[in-house]
Amino acid sequence: MNEVTIGILGLLALLCLFMTGIELAFAMTVIGFVGFGLLNSFDTALGLLANDFLDSLASYGLTAIPLFVFMGQIAFNAGIAKRLYDSTHKFAGHIPGGLAVATVIGATVFKAICGSVVATSATFASVAVPEMDRYNYSRKLSTGIVATVGTLGVLLPPSVTLIVFGIISQQSIGKLFMAGIFPGLIMSFFFIVIIFGWCRLNPTLGPRTDRSSWPERMRSLPSVIWPIVIFLVIIGGLMNGIFTPTEAGSVGAFAVLVLCVAKRDLGLKGFIKSVEEALRTACMVLLLIAASSVLGHFIAVTNIPQVTAEWLTALPLPRALIMVFIFLIYLLGGSFIDDLAFMILATPIFFPVITKLGYDPIWAGIMIGLTVCIGSVIPPVAICVFVVRNITKAPMGVIYAGVYPFLVSMIISMILLFLFPGLATYLPGLLMK
Repeated sequence: MNEVTIGILGLLALLCLFMTGIELAFAMTVIGFVGFGLLNSFDTALGLLANDFLDSLASYGLTAIPLFVFMGQIAFNAGIAKRLYDSTHKFAGHIPGGLAVATVIGATVFKAICGSVVATSATFASVAVPEMDRYNYSRKLSTGIVATVGTLGVLLPPSVTLIVFGIISQQSIGKLFMAGIFPGLIMSFFFIVIIFGWCRLNPTLGPRTDRSSWPERMRSLPSVIWPIVIFLVIIGGLMNGIFTPTEAGSVGAFAVLVLCVAKRDLGLKGFIKSVEEALRTACMVLLLIAASSVLGHFIAVTNIPQVTAEWLTALPLPRALIMVFIFLIYLLGGSFIDDLAFMILATPIFFPVITKLGYDPIWAGIMIGLTVCIGSVIPPVAICVFVVRNITKAPMGVIYAGVYPFLVSMIISMILLFLFPGLATYLPGLLMK
């Protein structure tokens, strides 16, 4: 058998291991090690295994991941999301579907200090759904929007997904952060449009609440302003070259910690819980990256990326159609296994194709991020839906019925970004030359 055949068999074996429920990092490590050993020698594979894990886990660039995750966990456990939601409720609660709109706005601001998709969905499932239940909102709308807003964490900085993509593809994390801002805000805007239109057509889905006075609104604003200030400090530092991504994560985590301690929102138990949860999440992501490095070396020696790139670019098809095909693979793959894991698996194979077709790699990263957004809420592996179901106990069918209208906004956002790449590339090109 030639190298390509062995590589294809290895990837098929990997998919089979995924379906058994085995840990993804372990499966990628085993296939990468065995495959590299078959193509070279097992002594060389042992050396590769040790070096890849050491290099990955000792990488300075990867320290940004636990820091940004820690920042998000502090915000999660300190109740920042609750105050954000209360403030946006005062401004938007009186319009049709106002509490759902407040959820979108609150989650968008919360994403400025939390890069975790799961944490955002869990937070607003705990905060927003009970409040919407109190005002007799349809569970379809309340659970659907809470499951969907979590996906904003893939695009809006500080996004762990974009950090991982930047490391795998060797692209600037700062540029990826900047590139995700416009698409993320556009998606938030479409969420609000769908909520407003849906509730105008059927007012019983999202009844209006009492209008708050302007003094009440003004008193709630500091809850919104402080996260935005921290976000601007992080992004401004990255944009002007003052911070590396790791330093930005350190500054952000420290700023959120000081803010929460100063306001007495975070006690010792909350701090310890934040550290534990951040370590658990960061270790999972770091192990996935280390395992993907081992698998990536196996894939590289099989020449699958080069063969795939040559085959796809030689097809008598428009390059746009080839890109659609690639994004569909990301979408379908992420529907059956964890989206982040599939992105780590597929990017070394398809990223060379994207660059060979002449597409901007930063734009490609945001497009791949959008496929991860969609994959997080469509069956069968819809992590955001599972999180909301576990917290709210709502039936899966009800949550999915609420998610599907918002999928429209994700697809529209993806089409707009595909047709107008400048939505992603404008800010990095303007501010990070």
